[in-house]
Amino acid sequence: MGKDFNFRLVAKMIGSLLFIESLLLLSMSLIPIIYEENDMRYFLISGGITFGFATLLFLLGLNAKPLLGKREGSVIVTFTWILFSLFGMLPFWLSGSIPSVTDAFFETMSGFTTTGASILNNIEELSHGILFWRSMTHWIGGLGIIVISLALLPLFGYNGMQLFAAESSGPTKDKIHPKINETAKRLFVIYIVLNVAETILLKFGGMSWFDAVCHSFSTTATGGFSTKQASIGYWNSPYIEYVVTIFMILSGVNFSLYYFAYKHKFEKIISNEELRYYLILLFSAAALIAVSRVDFSAHLTFNAIEKATRESVFYVASLMTTTGFVTVDYMEWQTYTWIILLIVIITGASAGSTTGGIKMVRIVIVAKYCYYEFKQILHPNAIFPVRYSGHLVKEDVITKVLAFVLLYLTTIALGIIVLAMSGMGLEESISGSITSLSCAGPGLGSIGPMSNYAAVPEFSKWVLSFLMLVGRLELFTVLLLFTPTFWKK
Repeated sequence: MGKDFNFRLVAKMIGSLLFIESLLLLSMSLIPIIYEENDMRYFLISGGITFGFATLLFLLGLNAKPLLGKREGSVIVTFTWILFSLFGMLPFWLSGSIPSVTDAFFETMSGFTTTGASILNNIEELSHGILFWRSMTHWIGGLGIIVISLALLPLFGYNGMQLFAAESSGPTKDKIHPKINETAKRLFVIYIVLNVAETILLKFGGMSWFDAVCHSFSTTATGGFSTKQASIGYWNSPYIEYVVTIFMILSGVNFSLYYFAYKHKFEKIISNEELRYYLILLFSAAALIAVSRVDFSAHLTFNAIEKATRESVFYVASLMTTTGFVTVDYMEWQTYTWIILLIVIITGASAGSTTGGIKMVRIVIVAKYCYYEFKQILHPNAIFPVRYSGHLVKEDVITKVLAFVLLYLTTIALGIIVLAMSGMGLEESISGSITSLSCAGPGLGSIGPMSNYAAVPEFSKWVLSFLMLVGRLELFTVLLLFTPTFWKK
């Protein structure tokens, strides 16, 4: 490593973050008490092991120089996610709920990265504690382990700007407060409000409090883990589907816009191009799919049109926000609808939300850039600056966005090749690479909405886990660690 790399501070900060996970794991031991189940010891052991390792790292970092750069930020974020998954899988593995280390790590990484891809075939048989921790991994990962922790890091005397930059590497970072920890607190409050509101509405729809809380965790985090094997389809309730659809769409919006709404800065919301194009693409894609779901040769009824529309909007919202909840089997739909669903998965929703994918802001900037390139060819002497939400987009930002999109598509292609070489089928390799990098969950074929990743080869699960990590941290944060230049002084 380069001479300037501050290993002690990295160890201390990762240790500090692992203290938070250890406390969460220990708090999970209350769930078995509430439901009179006998797996409390697994959470106590897991929490104890995590606490011990956190203490070791914290002690290693004592007297560390308070110098935090981009390299340290990237290492802290990447290894925090990996270590959170390694220690977070302990309750699944120790309790025997997921006896395979590979499967337990895959399920936990899928949880923390809010992917929602699962290997479980017996969800209803699991204890309340295990199911709650499974949903909790989404809740922690949703707003970002680091962003949530930013509100707590000042207690340890840290400035979290480099961490925030590493965790949220989008082209725009809407600052809603000049102090980064205050920004984190405000985002955290918005996150909680959405959770509480959805929990209450789901309870009204007939869910138990337990199911309502777990599903609100999964929805707001755009994760997709359910307490039922059939996911949202288990309830067969249009009301529940509408509530979940609305909150998936809300969770795909840049969270800073909610703060602006609270402050009555509605002009910032109205002028936000990303929000506009996000909603246009979402409802346009849903309309295209809904048309294919209606049988025009039969007598059209309101119920048939409503059902086709509801299922289409639900699935486009579920996959565009990379949540991954399911209701019916879209593998029975027309083939072109699968292509639309894969496109919206790659596109993703808004930057500054809990979703995955490329993000609409990048799509909008690239689309405008391409459009102006065509105009430039026709009018060589004219100047066509790219504007976004009324502001001029600098050339270096456009370059970074183009680099990100190219790297994203290249990573998908490499993922497809590696997965196909590891024994997965073509449909599964293509959709598995796309859904894992975009943190969406369900794919096509044997990893479609009515099945899962249980039968995927073991090596493929590690590849998919890596893709989830890379996608959640928006490529550069993780991939930078593999470049020699990164470690040079």
